[in-house]
Amino acid sequence: MPRISDKKKAEINAELWRRANGTKRQRWQSIQQQAYDFYLDQQLTADEESSLQDAGMPTFTINRITPVIEMMKYFVTAKNPRWQAVGAEGSDTDVAAVHSDIADYCWHQSNGHSLYSHVIQDALTKSIGYFLIDVDPDMDRGMGEVVFKRVDPFDVFVDPMSTDFLFRDAAYVIIKKDVAKQFLMSLYPDMKRKIKKASGSPEIGNAFSMRSVSSSTTIQEPDVGGEAYDPLTAEEDDIIDYYEVYRKIKVPFYNIFVNVPPSEQEMDAIKAEAKEQLTMFMKEVEVGLKEKEQSLMMAVERGEMIEERAKLEMEKAKAEAKDAIQQQEQVIMSKIIERESRVENTVVSELEFKALQESAEFNKNLVESVKFYDTRVNLSCSIGDVILYEYVLPCTQYPIIPLMYQWTGTPFPVSAVTPLVGKQQELNKAHQIMIHNANLSSNLRWLYEEGSVPEDEWEQYSSAPGALLKYRQGFTPPVPVQPLPLNQAFFQLTTVGRQDMEYLSGIYSSMQGDVGQQHETYRGLLQADEYGTRRIKAWMESTVEPALEHLGTVFKEMAQNAYTAQKVFRIVQPSALQDQKEVEINIPIYNDFGQAISKWKDYGTAKFDVRIVSGSTLPVNRWALLEEYFRWYQAGLIDDIAMLAETDVRGKENIMKRKSIYAQLKNQVAEMEEALKDREGTIETLSRQVVQAGIKDKVREADKEISSESMKTEAQQKYLRDTLRTQVDSTRKDLEREKNVAVKEFKLGLKEAKNT
Repeated sequence: MPRISDKKKAEINAELWRRANGTKRQRWQSIQQQAYDFYLDQQLTADEESSLQDAGMPTFTINRITPVIEMMKYFVTAKNPRWQAVGAEGSDTDVAAVHSDIADYCWHQSNGHSLYSHVIQDALTKSIGYFLIDVDPDMDRGMGEVVFKRVDPFDVFVDPMSTDFLFRDAAYVIIKKDVAKQFLMSLYPDMKRKIKKASGSPEIGNAFSMRSVSSSTTIQEPDVGGEAYDPLTAEEDDIIDYYEVYRKIKVPFYNIFVNVPPSEQEMDAIKAEAKEQLTMFMKEVEVGLKEKEQSLMMAVERGEMIEERAKLEMEKAKAEAKDAIQQQEQVIMSKIIERESRVENTVVSELEFKALQESAEFNKNLVESVKFYDTRVNLSCSIGDVILYEYVLPCTQYPIIPLMYQWTGTPFPVSAVTPLVGKQQELNKAHQIMIHNANLSSNLRWLYEEGSVPEDEWEQYSSAPGALLKYRQGFTPPVPVQPLPLNQAFFQLTTVGRQDMEYLSGIYSSMQGDVGQQHETYRGLLQADEYGTRRIKAWMESTVEPALEHLGTVFKEMAQNAYTAQKVFRIVQPSALQDQKEVEINIPIYNDFGQAISKWKDYGTAKFDVRIVSGSTLPVNRWALLEEYFRWYQAGLIDDIAMLAETDVRGKENIMKRKSIYAQLKNQVAEMEEALKDREGTIETLSRQVVQAGIKDKVREADKEISSESMKTEAQQKYLRDTLRTQVDSTRKDLEREKNVAVKEFKLGLKEAKNT
């Protein structure tokens, strides 16, 4: 197949866009532009506005479309979408668990909530919104990040033959813009020469809007399409047509199985292990030979065998042992090599496979190769007649994900505004007629004969209160022209039209805070929300959530190709009281020699499915739901932790720690455990005291017995002492008496002697 030049490729891209921008595409854009204008309250065409002004009628509008669209957008984008990954096998479970965190990280990096709101707004007002998944190679200091982007629906041109609501069967998808050259140079600094020499034919202007651009109260993107200036020179910059063409192609791949032999270091380790095992086997053989020799000698001694037979058997045993050692050495080596050698399965492109086949070592270790074709997306970017770049994306589906409102089986869906345009025009016309009729009633018109009144005076004072107007005699007096009264049914048009718009859109006044239409009870509010949002939920289930799931699948393919190096993601938790959450992928695993031999949480090769969490973006009626939670809490169906978790009370985490039933029960259990410990200690102390009291009682009884015995002995001794003392005293008295008697007798004898 001959090679196509870059200039020819650029021409093909431009021609393909011109064919995609056919009459059907232009008619669709014209209808959706009208819907978008009505959403922006630009509801009168230039001709209608001019006609109303000429007729003296008001040109105001009663915009009921914008509030409806804003409410629909709120219901769909109240929360961020959440994806859940399910691993294909056990080894992929760890990686699948962190995929949701990686998606949240990239969503936050891309300001995803605002982006999602704009895409939903495009779907509601322009019938379709587009996500674009891209890789910014300059983010994270050149490591690259996967980012979510939005593309204007009017800049996207899809294969008209596509019949899939996600455009998975489209032959091509084109993004076409008219951009300034200096802006392109800032985006692609390495391609300045190509951009400078490029020439094209941009289409500037908004040919699809019927509003009056000069008197419009809004300025849209096409209104300023031709105003581009060089920021360095302040001169007018050139505008050129820019094309990004996405095509699905079949790319040849090879599924190869390669035997990976051990390295030199691994071989040294294998030999050392084999030597150790062989040494142990040789020791076993030597012990067996000695046992054999001993048994043969005992047989010779018992006469059961002659000595020559014993020697012959011993020689045979030694020869067998030698052969066994050699065989065991080979078996050990082969087992270890087989254990260390592994067959790796990988998928490579055809060019990579041909390059690998040039190596003899690769051909030697190649076990099997299977050729197959896989779908890839080819991206060709051109400006004017110059190709900027072209490469194959690592995804099997287009990175441009559509989100439609009402699919028609074609790439041209219907917006939520389109069915409301007729009713909005009816309301505008009804109010304009009623105000015009009121103006005519308060500012009378007059029929007069020419020359009968001073015209300047009547024009100035005819509607002034208390004015005195004169007319000339001889003429017929002027006659006031009263406007015809409006039919009473005409005044009901506005009420019926408003009700019809609510019915068509599914957004009722009560859902927008109209207290006159709301139910008084919280249960009634919940019921009204449940019934009133069923149409939005049906759209969510049939269109939005499948599109978001497809978005998650394409993001997975792009992210797995982008995040191949070790990386740590820091994710801010929703609660400010919690710390940042860190997720790490592609963690290298090293061998004993410091070489990276594998990866833990290998994100690039993991296989898992991505599912959108159903209803993750829908809101709830918080006050009504809180009332229901309170009822459930009062009924005992839930605890106070579940109740507090749904409230907006400030510092509820600390409150739950202090006031929750579980916390109180935990404190009570802790107090009871402490009391139980005290009681156990008291019981143990009392037991010791009882034992000690028993011992003291026994000692006291022994003391009593000893004391009683001592008392008995002491009493006896006292009695004996008293008896002896009495006896001594009586003896002493007797001796004293005898002494006194003797002294008296001696004195008497001495006296008698003197006398004699």
